[in-house]
Amino acid sequence: MLKQIRRFRYQILVFLAVLGPGFITANVDNDSGGIFTYSAAGARFGYLPLWTLIPITLALIVTQEMCSRMGAVTGKGLSDLIREEFGLRVTFVIMTLLVLANMTNVMAEFAGVASSLELFHISRYISVPLSAAAVWFLVVKGNYKSVEKIFLFGCLLYVTYIISGFLVRPDWKAAAINSVEPKLMLDKDYIYMLIGMVGTTIAPWMQFYLQSAVVEKGITVKDYAASRLEVIVGCIMTDVVAFFIIVACAGAIWSIHPRDIGSAAEAALGLKPFGQYAFLLFSAGLFNASIFAACILPLSTAYTVCEGLGFESGVNRRMREAPVFYFLYTLLIVAGAGVILIPNFPLVRMILLSQVLNGALLPFVLIYMVLLINKKDLMGVWTNPRWFNLVVWITVVVMIGLTLALVGITVRGT
Repeated sequence: MLKQIRRFRYQILVFLAVLGPGFITANVDNDSGGIFTYSAAGARFGYLPLWTLIPITLALIVTQEMCSRMGAVTGKGLSDLIREEFGLRVTFVIMTLLVLANMTNVMAEFAGVASSLELFHISRYISVPLSAAAVWFLVVKGNYKSVEKIFLFGCLLYVTYIISGFLVRPDWKAAAINSVEPKLMLDKDYIYMLIGMVGTTIAPWMQFYLQSAVVEKGITVKDYAASRLEVIVGCIMTDVVAFFIIVACAGAIWSIHPRDIGSAAEAALGLKPFGQYAFLLFSAGLFNASIFAACILPLSTAYTVCEGLGFESGVNRRMREAPVFYFLYTLLIVAGAGVILIPNFPLVRMILLSQVLNGALLPFVLIYMVLLINKKDLMGVWTNPRWFNLVVWITVVVMIGLTLALVGITVRGT
Protein backbone atom coordinates (compact mmCIF):
# COMPACT_ATOMS: atom_id res chain seq x y z
CA MET A 1 0.00 0.00 0.00
CA LEU A 2 2.82 2.40 0.94
CA LYS A 3 4.57 1.53 -2.33
CA GLN A 4 1.44 2.36 -4.32
CA ILE A 5 1.05 5.72 -2.53
CA ARG A 6 4.68 6.58 -3.25
CA ARG A 7 4.29 5.56 -6.88
CA PHE A 8 1.11 7.63 -7.23
CA ARG A 9 2.82 10.63 -5.58
CA TYR A 10 5.77 10.22 -7.96
CA GLN A 11 3.46 10.10 -10.99
CA ILE A 12 1.68 13.27 -9.82
CA LEU A 13 5.03 15.06 -9.39
CA VAL A 14 6.15 13.97 -12.88
CA PHE A 15 2.84 15.16 -14.35
CA LEU A 16 3.20 18.55 -12.66
CA ALA A 17 6.81 18.76 -13.84
CA VAL A 18 5.83 18.33 -17.51
CA LEU A 19 2.59 20.34 -17.22
CA GLY A 20 2.70 23.27 -19.58
CA PRO A 21 3.29 22.78 -23.33
CA GLY A 22 0.31 20.53 -24.18
CA PHE A 23 -2.12 22.18 -21.78
CA ILE A 24 -1.20 25.72 -22.85
CA THR A 25 -1.14 24.96 -26.59
CA ALA A 26 -4.59 23.34 -26.56
CA ASN A 27 -6.19 26.07 -24.45
CA VAL A 28 -4.71 29.05 -26.27
CA ASP A 29 -6.38 27.58 -29.34
CA ASN A 30 -9.58 29.11 -27.93
CA ASP A 31 -8.32 32.57 -28.87
CA SER A 32 -10.44 35.54 -30.01
CA GLY A 33 -10.67 34.10 -33.54
CA GLY A 34 -11.75 30.75 -32.12
CA ILE A 35 -14.27 32.33 -29.77
CA PHE A 36 -15.70 34.35 -32.66
CA THR A 37 -15.92 31.22 -34.86
CA TYR A 38 -17.68 29.16 -32.17
CA SER A 39 -19.94 32.11 -31.25
CA ALA A 40 -20.85 32.65 -34.91
CA ALA A 41 -21.58 28.91 -35.31
CA GLY A 42 -23.93 28.92 -32.30
CA ALA A 43 -25.64 32.21 -33.24
CA ARG A 44 -26.26 31.16 -36.86
CA PHE A 45 -26.77 27.37 -36.66
CA GLY A 46 -27.72 26.84 -33.01
CA TYR A 47 -26.87 23.43 -31.53
CA LEU A 48 -26.35 21.85 -34.98
CA PRO A 49 -22.51 22.18 -35.11
CA LEU A 50 -21.98 20.45 -31.74
CA TRP A 51 -21.57 16.99 -33.30
CA THR A 52 -18.30 18.12 -34.92
CA LEU A 53 -16.59 18.50 -31.53
CA ILE A 54 -16.25 14.72 -30.92
CA PRO A 55 -14.28 13.93 -34.13
CA ILE A 56 -12.41 17.25 -33.82
CA THR A 57 -11.35 16.37 -30.25
CA LEU A 58 -10.11 12.93 -31.36
CA ALA A 59 -8.13 14.46 -34.25
CA LEU A 60 -6.76 17.17 -31.91
CA ILE A 61 -5.56 14.60 -29.34
CA VAL A 62 -3.85 12.50 -32.03
CA THR A 63 -2.08 15.45 -33.73
CA GLN A 64 -0.97 17.06 -30.46
CA GLU A 65 0.27 13.75 -29.04
CA MET A 66 2.28 13.16 -32.22
CA CYS A 67 4.03 16.52 -31.86
CA SER A 68 4.71 16.00 -28.17
CA ARG A 69 6.17 12.56 -28.90
CA MET A 70 8.34 13.81 -31.77
CA GLY A 71 9.69 16.62 -29.59
CA ALA A 72 10.45 14.28 -26.69
CA VAL A 73 12.11 11.60 -28.86
CA THR A 74 14.12 13.78 -31.29
CA GLY A 75 14.76 16.88 -29.15
CA LYS A 76 14.00 18.99 -32.25
CA GLY A 77 11.18 21.31 -33.33
CA LEU A 78 8.84 20.49 -36.24
CA SER A 79 10.35 23.13 -38.57
CA ASP A 80 13.79 21.72 -37.83
CA LEU A 81 12.71 18.19 -38.76
CA ILE A 82 10.89 19.24 -41.94
CA ARG A 83 13.98 21.19 -43.08
CA GLU A 84 16.34 18.29 -42.30
CA GLU A 85 14.18 15.58 -43.86
CA PHE A 86 12.45 17.37 -46.77
CA GLY A 87 14.71 20.32 -47.57
CA LEU A 88 14.71 24.10 -47.26
CA ARG A 89 12.34 24.74 -50.19
CA VAL A 90 9.44 22.80 -48.65
CA THR A 91 10.12 24.39 -45.26
CA PHE A 92 10.17 27.88 -46.77
CA VAL A 93 6.78 27.40 -48.51
CA ILE A 94 5.07 26.05 -45.36
CA MET A 95 6.70 28.74 -43.24
CA THR A 96 5.54 31.56 -45.56
CA LEU A 97 1.94 30.31 -45.51
CA LEU A 98 2.06 29.99 -41.73
CA VAL A 99 3.42 33.51 -41.26
CA LEU A 100 0.63 34.93 -43.46
CA ALA A 101 -2.08 33.01 -41.59
CA ASN A 102 -0.55 33.83 -38.21
CA MET A 103 -0.33 37.53 -39.00
CA THR A 104 -4.11 37.62 -39.47
CA ASN A 105 -4.46 35.62 -36.26
CA VAL A 106 -2.33 38.12 -34.30
CA MET A 107 -4.52 40.94 -35.65
CA ALA A 108 -7.54 38.97 -34.44
CA GLU A 109 -6.09 38.71 -30.92
CA PHE A 110 -5.62 42.47 -30.57
CA ALA A 111 -9.07 42.96 -32.08
CA GLY A 112 -10.36 40.74 -29.26
CA VAL A 113 -8.52 42.88 -26.68
CA ALA A 114 -9.99 46.06 -28.20
CA SER A 115 -13.58 44.79 -28.50
CA SER A 116 -13.67 43.16 -25.05
CA LEU A 117 -12.54 46.36 -23.29
CA GLU A 118 -14.70 48.61 -25.50
CA LEU A 119 -17.66 46.84 -23.88
CA PHE A 120 -16.53 48.66 -20.72
CA HIS A 121 -15.97 51.96 -22.60
CA ILE A 122 -12.16 51.72 -22.73
CA SER A 123 -10.87 53.06 -26.06
CA ARG A 124 -8.83 50.73 -28.27
CA TYR A 125 -6.28 53.55 -28.62
CA ILE A 126 -5.51 52.97 -24.92
CA SER A 127 -6.12 49.23 -24.50
CA VAL A 128 -4.26 47.95 -27.60
CA PRO A 129 -0.93 49.81 -27.13
CA LEU A 130 -0.86 48.99 -23.40
CA SER A 131 -1.66 45.31 -24.05
CA ALA A 132 0.97 45.10 -26.80
CA ALA A 133 3.60 46.56 -24.45
CA ALA A 134 2.60 44.14 -21.65
CA VAL A 135 2.78 41.15 -24.01
CA TRP A 136 6.22 42.20 -25.29
CA PHE A 137 7.69 42.73 -21.79
CA LEU A 138 6.28 39.43 -20.51
CA VAL A 139 8.18 37.33 -23.05
CA VAL A 140 11.26 39.47 -23.70
CA LYS A 141 12.04 40.15 -20.04
CA GLY A 142 10.96 36.76 -18.67
CA ASN A 143 12.26 33.21 -19.00
CA TYR A 144 10.46 30.00 -19.97
CA LYS A 145 9.50 29.04 -16.39
CA SER A 146 8.06 32.45 -15.43
CA VAL A 147 6.22 32.83 -18.75
CA GLU A 148 4.79 29.31 -18.49
CA LYS A 149 3.38 29.95 -14.98
CA ILE A 150 1.49 33.02 -16.23
CA PHE A 151 0.20 31.07 -19.24
CA LEU A 152 -1.05 28.24 -17.00
CA PHE A 153 -2.94 30.77 -14.86
CA GLY A 154 -4.50 32.11 -18.07
CA CYS A 155 -5.74 28.58 -18.86
CA LEU A 156 -7.74 28.47 -15.62
CA LEU A 157 -9.71 31.59 -16.58
CA TYR A 158 -11.41 29.74 -19.45
CA VAL A 159 -13.84 28.41 -16.84
CA THR A 160 -15.73 31.72 -17.32
CA TYR A 161 -17.23 30.31 -20.55
CA ILE A 162 -18.49 27.19 -18.80
CA ILE A 163 -20.22 29.31 -16.15
CA SER A 164 -21.68 31.61 -18.85
CA GLY A 165 -23.12 28.57 -20.64
CA PHE A 166 -24.98 27.46 -17.49
CA LEU A 167 -26.25 30.98 -16.76
CA VAL A 168 -27.92 31.20 -20.19
CA ARG A 169 -29.97 28.05 -19.37
CA PRO A 170 -29.88 26.60 -22.90
CA ASP A 171 -31.85 23.62 -24.23
CA TRP A 172 -29.64 20.87 -22.80
CA LYS A 173 -31.70 18.12 -24.49
CA ALA A 174 -31.14 19.66 -27.95
CA ALA A 175 -27.46 20.16 -27.10
CA ALA A 176 -27.08 16.49 -26.08
CA ILE A 177 -28.86 15.16 -29.21
CA ASN A 178 -26.89 17.36 -31.61
CA SER A 179 -23.60 16.41 -29.90
CA VAL A 180 -23.94 12.79 -31.08
CA GLU A 181 -26.06 13.12 -34.23
CA PRO A 182 -23.97 14.13 -37.28
CA LYS A 183 -25.74 16.51 -39.70
CA LEU A 184 -24.24 17.66 -43.00
CA MET A 185 -25.66 20.27 -45.37
CA LEU A 186 -24.44 21.25 -48.84
CA ASP A 187 -24.66 24.88 -47.85
CA LYS A 188 -21.76 27.25 -48.52
CA ASP A 189 -22.01 29.04 -45.16
CA TYR A 190 -22.32 25.76 -43.24
CA ILE A 191 -19.27 24.21 -44.95
CA TYR A 192 -17.33 27.46 -44.47
CA MET A 193 -18.21 27.31 -40.79
CA LEU A 194 -17.14 23.63 -40.51
CA ILE A 195 -13.74 24.36 -42.07
CA GLY A 196 -13.36 27.36 -39.76
CA MET A 197 -14.20 25.24 -36.69
CA VAL A 198 -11.60 22.61 -37.58
CA GLY A 199 -9.10 25.32 -38.53
CA THR A 200 -9.50 27.15 -35.24
CA THR A 201 -9.43 23.97 -33.12
CA ILE A 202 -6.54 22.18 -34.85
CA ALA A 203 -4.61 25.21 -36.10
CA PRO A 204 -1.33 24.51 -37.96
CA TRP A 205 0.64 26.91 -35.70
CA MET A 206 -0.19 24.72 -32.68
CA GLN A 207 1.83 21.80 -33.98
CA PHE A 208 4.94 23.94 -34.42
CA TYR A 209 4.57 25.70 -31.07
CA LEU A 210 3.87 22.55 -29.04
CA GLN A 211 6.88 20.65 -30.36
CA SER A 212 9.18 23.66 -29.82
CA ALA A 213 7.83 24.14 -26.27
CA VAL A 214 8.36 20.43 -25.44
CA VAL A 215 11.98 20.72 -26.62
CA GLU A 216 12.62 23.98 -24.76
CA LYS A 217 11.11 22.62 -21.53
CA GLY A 218 13.51 19.66 -21.79
CA ILE A 219 10.87 16.90 -21.84
CA THR A 220 12.42 13.57 -22.87
CA VAL A 221 11.22 10.02 -23.61
CA LYS A 222 11.49 9.29 -19.87
CA ASP A 223 8.70 11.82 -19.22
CA TYR A 224 6.64 10.75 -22.26
CA ALA A 225 3.75 9.05 -20.40
CA ALA A 226 3.07 12.10 -18.21
CA SER A 227 3.49 14.43 -21.18
CA ARG A 228 0.95 12.42 -23.19
CA LEU A 229 -1.58 12.62 -20.34
CA GLU A 230 -1.06 16.38 -20.11
CA VAL A 231 -1.73 16.74 -23.87
CA ILE A 232 -4.93 14.66 -23.67
CA VAL A 233 -6.29 16.63 -20.67
CA GLY A 234 -5.55 19.93 -22.43
CA CYS A 235 -7.28 18.82 -25.66
CA ILE A 236 -10.41 17.67 -23.83
CA MET A 237 -10.58 20.90 -21.84
CA THR A 238 -10.28 23.12 -24.91
CA ASP A 239 -13.21 21.42 -26.64
CA VAL A 240 -15.32 21.44 -23.47
CA VAL A 241 -14.87 25.23 -23.50
CA ALA A 242 -15.78 25.29 -27.24
CA PHE A 243 -18.94 23.29 -26.43
CA PHE A 244 -20.07 25.84 -23.85
CA ILE A 245 -19.35 28.82 -26.14
CA ILE A 246 -21.55 27.30 -28.87
CA VAL A 247 -24.25 26.35 -26.35
CA ALA A 248 -24.24 29.82 -24.76
CA CYS A 249 -24.67 31.57 -28.13
CA ALA A 250 -27.26 29.04 -29.32
CA GLY A 251 -29.28 29.60 -26.15
CA ALA A 252 -28.88 33.39 -26.04
CA ILE A 253 -28.94 34.35 -29.75
CA TRP A 254 -30.06 31.53 -32.07
CA SER A 255 -33.06 30.51 -29.91
CA ILE A 256 -34.38 34.09 -30.08
CA HIS A 257 -33.38 35.08 -33.62
CA PRO A 258 -30.80 33.11 -35.67
CA ARG A 259 -28.35 35.55 -37.25
CA ASP A 260 -24.80 36.29 -38.25
CA ILE A 261 -22.76 38.16 -35.65
CA GLY A 262 -20.02 40.66 -36.36
CA SER A 263 -17.67 39.90 -33.46
CA ALA A 264 -17.20 37.91 -30.26
CA ALA A 265 -18.08 41.14 -28.40
CA GLU A 266 -21.50 41.07 -30.08
CA ALA A 267 -21.92 37.53 -28.74
CA ALA A 268 -21.14 38.83 -25.24
CA LEU A 269 -23.81 41.52 -25.65
CA GLY A 270 -26.26 38.81 -26.73
CA LEU A 271 -25.84 37.24 -23.29
CA LYS A 272 -26.77 40.47 -21.46
CA PRO A 273 -30.55 39.75 -21.26
CA PHE A 274 -29.67 36.54 -19.36
CA GLY A 275 -27.96 38.44 -16.56
CA GLN A 276 -25.07 40.77 -15.93
CA TYR A 277 -22.83 37.93 -14.73
CA ALA A 278 -23.24 35.97 -17.99
CA PHE A 279 -22.22 39.07 -19.95
CA LEU A 280 -19.31 39.96 -17.65
CA LEU A 281 -17.89 36.43 -17.58
CA PHE A 282 -18.08 36.04 -21.36
CA SER A 283 -16.39 39.44 -21.82
CA ALA A 284 -13.67 38.64 -19.26
CA GLY A 285 -13.05 35.33 -21.00
CA LEU A 286 -12.68 37.11 -24.33
CA PHE A 287 -10.09 39.53 -22.92
CA ASN A 288 -8.13 36.71 -21.25
CA ALA A 289 -8.17 34.56 -24.39
CA SER A 290 -7.12 37.46 -26.62
CA ILE A 291 -4.16 38.67 -24.58
CA PHE A 292 -3.11 35.08 -23.84
CA ALA A 293 -3.01 34.22 -27.56
CA ALA A 294 -1.40 37.58 -28.42
CA CYS A 295 1.64 36.24 -26.49
CA ILE A 296 1.63 32.72 -27.95
CA LEU A 297 0.95 33.31 -31.65
CA PRO A 298 3.89 35.67 -32.33
CA LEU A 299 6.02 33.34 -30.21
CA SER A 300 4.94 30.32 -32.28
CA THR A 301 5.68 32.18 -35.52
CA ALA A 302 9.13 33.28 -34.33
CA TYR A 303 9.94 29.68 -33.28
CA THR A 304 8.80 28.33 -36.67
CA VAL A 305 10.75 30.78 -38.81
CA CYS A 306 13.96 30.60 -36.75
CA GLU A 307 13.96 26.80 -36.60
CA GLY A 308 13.18 26.58 -40.32
CA LEU A 309 16.05 28.91 -41.26
CA GLY A 310 18.48 27.69 -38.61
CA PHE A 311 18.55 30.78 -36.36
CA GLU A 312 18.82 30.63 -32.56
CA SER A 313 15.43 30.75 -30.84
CA GLY A 314 13.83 30.40 -27.40
CA VAL A 315 12.50 32.38 -24.47
CA ASN A 316 15.40 31.18 -22.32
CA ARG A 317 17.88 32.94 -24.60
CA ARG A 318 18.65 36.65 -24.20
CA MET A 319 18.00 39.16 -26.97
CA ARG A 320 21.65 39.32 -28.02
CA GLU A 321 21.76 35.48 -28.21
CA ALA A 322 18.68 35.21 -30.45
CA PRO A 323 18.27 38.59 -32.18
CA VAL A 324 16.24 37.30 -35.17
CA PHE A 325 13.84 35.46 -32.85
CA TYR A 326 13.09 38.57 -30.76
CA PHE A 327 13.01 40.84 -33.82
CA LEU A 328 10.28 38.69 -35.42
CA TYR A 329 8.35 38.49 -32.16
CA THR A 330 8.46 42.29 -31.80
CA LEU A 331 7.56 42.88 -35.46
CA LEU A 332 4.47 40.66 -35.28
CA ILE A 333 3.21 42.38 -32.13
CA VAL A 334 3.76 45.89 -33.52
CA ALA A 335 2.17 45.03 -36.89
CA GLY A 336 -0.74 43.10 -35.36
CA ALA A 337 -1.55 45.82 -32.83
CA GLY A 338 -0.96 48.65 -35.31
CA VAL A 339 -3.52 47.37 -37.84
CA ILE A 340 -6.27 47.44 -35.18
CA LEU A 341 -5.77 51.19 -34.81
CA ILE A 342 -6.51 51.81 -38.53
CA PRO A 343 -10.10 53.17 -38.88
CA ASN A 344 -12.63 51.03 -40.85
CA PHE A 345 -10.26 48.08 -41.27
CA PRO A 346 -12.31 44.98 -42.40
CA LEU A 347 -11.25 42.95 -39.40
CA VAL A 348 -14.19 40.57 -39.00
CA ARG A 349 -13.78 39.16 -42.51
CA MET A 350 -10.07 38.74 -41.89
CA ILE A 351 -10.65 36.90 -38.59
CA LEU A 352 -12.96 34.29 -40.14
CA LEU A 353 -10.77 34.04 -43.25
CA SER A 354 -7.73 33.32 -41.04
CA GLN A 355 -9.55 30.37 -39.45
CA VAL A 356 -10.55 29.00 -42.87
CA LEU A 357 -6.94 29.45 -44.08
CA ASN A 358 -5.84 27.45 -41.02
CA GLY A 359 -8.26 24.68 -42.01
CA ALA A 360 -7.10 24.66 -45.64
CA LEU A 361 -3.39 24.62 -44.65
CA LEU A 362 -3.79 21.95 -41.95
CA PRO A 363 -3.81 18.86 -44.28
CA PHE A 364 -0.38 19.76 -45.71
CA VAL A 365 1.16 20.18 -42.25
CA LEU A 366 -0.39 16.87 -41.14
CA ILE A 367 0.99 15.04 -44.19
CA TYR A 368 4.56 16.04 -43.31
CA MET A 369 3.96 15.22 -39.63
CA VAL A 370 2.71 11.69 -40.33
CA LEU A 371 5.59 11.04 -42.78
CA LEU A 372 8.11 12.21 -40.17
CA ILE A 373 6.71 10.27 -37.22
CA ASN A 374 6.67 7.00 -39.18
CA LYS A 375 10.39 7.21 -40.07
CA LYS A 376 12.02 4.42 -38.05
CA ASP A 377 15.51 5.90 -38.39
CA LEU A 378 14.16 9.09 -36.76
CA MET A 379 11.67 7.75 -34.17
CA GLY A 380 12.93 4.21 -33.50
CA VAL A 381 10.24 2.29 -31.56
CA TRP A 382 8.17 5.48 -31.12
CA THR A 383 6.53 5.47 -34.56
CA ASN A 384 2.74 5.78 -34.89
CA PRO A 385 0.35 2.90 -34.17
CA ARG A 386 -1.89 2.08 -37.17
CA TRP A 387 -5.02 3.69 -35.77
CA PHE A 388 -3.18 6.99 -35.23
CA ASN A 389 -2.21 6.98 -38.91
CA LEU A 390 -5.82 6.18 -39.83
CA VAL A 391 -7.16 9.16 -37.83
CA VAL A 392 -4.60 11.53 -39.39
CA TRP A 393 -5.26 10.40 -42.98
CA ILE A 394 -9.04 10.60 -42.47
CA THR A 395 -8.58 14.16 -41.14
CA VAL A 396 -6.46 15.05 -44.19
CA VAL A 397 -9.01 13.61 -46.65
CA VAL A 398 -11.99 15.26 -44.89
CA MET A 399 -10.31 18.68 -44.77
CA ILE A 400 -9.29 18.53 -48.45
CA GLY A 401 -12.82 17.35 -49.31
CA LEU A 402 -14.47 20.20 -47.37
CA THR A 403 -12.12 22.78 -48.95
CA LEU A 404 -12.86 21.46 -52.47
CA ALA A 405 -16.61 21.40 -51.70
CA LEU A 406 -16.43 25.03 -50.55
CA VAL A 407 -14.55 26.06 -53.70
CA GLY A 408 -17.03 24.12 -55.88
CA ILE A 409 -20.11 25.65 -54.25
CA THR A 410 -18.57 29.13 -54.42
CA VAL A 411 -17.69 28.80 -58.14
CA ARG A 412 -21.12 27.38 -58.92
CA GLY A 413 -22.83 30.22 -57.09
CA THR A 414 -20.91 32.98 -58.94
